Amino acid sequence: MKTRSHIRSLVAGVAITALATVAGAQEIKFGFIGDLSASPSAQSGIAGVQGIQAAIDDVNAEGGVLGRKIRLMVRDDQSQPPKSIQGITELIDDEKVAVVFGPTNSGNALAWRHIPNQKKVVSMGMIATGTEITKPMSPGADNYMFRLSMTDREQVVGLLAYAKKAGVRRIGVIVETTGYGLGSLKDLDEVAKLQGIEIVSSERMAVTDTDVSSQLSKMKATGVDTIVVWTQGTPMGQVMRSMEKVNWFPRVLASWAADNITFFDAAGKTLAEKVTFMRPMVEPATAGQKALFERLKAKLPAPSAFTHAAQGYDAVMVVAAAIRQAGTTDGNKVRLALEDLKTPAKGVRKVYEHPFTATNHEAFGAQDSFFVKWSPEGRLVQVNDAVTAALTPADFKR
Repeated sequence: MKTRSHIRSLVAGVAITALATVAGAQEIKFGFIGDLSASPSAQSGIAGVQGIQAAIDDVNAEGGVLGRKIRLMVRDDQSQPPKSIQGITELIDDEKVAVVFGPTNSGNALAWRHIPNQKKVVSMGMIATGTEITKPMSPGADNYMFRLSMTDREQVVGLLAYAKKAGVRRIGVIVETTGYGLGSLKDLDEVAKLQGIEIVSSERMAVTDTDVSSQLSKMKATGVDTIVVWTQGTPMGQVMRSMEKVNWFPRVLASWAADNITFFDAAGKTLAEKVTFMRPMVEPATAGQKALFERLKAKLPAPSAFTHAAQGYDAVMVVAAAIRQAGTTDGNKVRLALEDLKTPAKGVRKVYEHPFTATNHEAFGAQDSFFVKWSPEGRLVQVNDAVTAALTPADFKR
């Protein structure tokens, strides 16, 4: 991954945009905090920033918001919770941003989600998928955490609906020992019970592990017929490599991180094809998606990362609509506008009509995603098999 060169490009792009904006108090500052350099998910952060900046450029070209141009401030948290806490604090306290986008990693969002709530600044997630991120800090509390992306819970709902329809009964789970991986266990356990599926084996791996043969052997011994993998891209590839070592290939269902090119590179094309996962987009399909992809493709770390760029773009458009409705950048008023958005916001994924409510800060569910896998040519393709054809809305048990 050409991460460092992409970071330099991001910084240069932000600097150029800053020079073009009006100075000081006339600007509205947006912030992004997330991994841009350290973990396998950095490519998602890089793509997300590209999408955010593209949307800001478009909004500014039309006069900005409330007659003011927008400027993007970026912090790289290098996938480290302490750096992420420091970064979001700097963005809110020092840069005085009106809204924070990101982060890349669920564990980081969970480490600092109290900060936007305490400081009454909207956080719009568009990458990290941890289920608990957008939950209120306490029952009935005002909640400043919103998300325009898939969630772990909804992915689990879709994947286990697929498993149940395919006749699976005994599942093994392998997760990485981060907030992202461990955070999925509650969802997997609860949804498996709703589906009448038994999780008979649950194993862990570090993101740096290169061999999980022993964990797989334990699963095989318990009669597992399907494995659910909840890791970032590179460790997921190592799981597939380890399957090859022990010559055991059960059905594999995985988190959205399977679309990361680091997974494809670590697993190799033959093994990568064996994994089914969910994704909010197969490939750019609409005119708007194709136009944005053509505009950004030279800057993207991989074509598969475009989804995060699209979500970054749409997140800005939704927030801009909320600020216009609120008539101010005051955090509380922007939050209330997001919870009752009266004017549809046009993104590249879709038009957002009332995407949030006071009690639901998630814009997407399982029904907004596709079952996807890698093709031998290294492209993402939709899964159209007998199982997906047989699925009905009633199968998606929450």
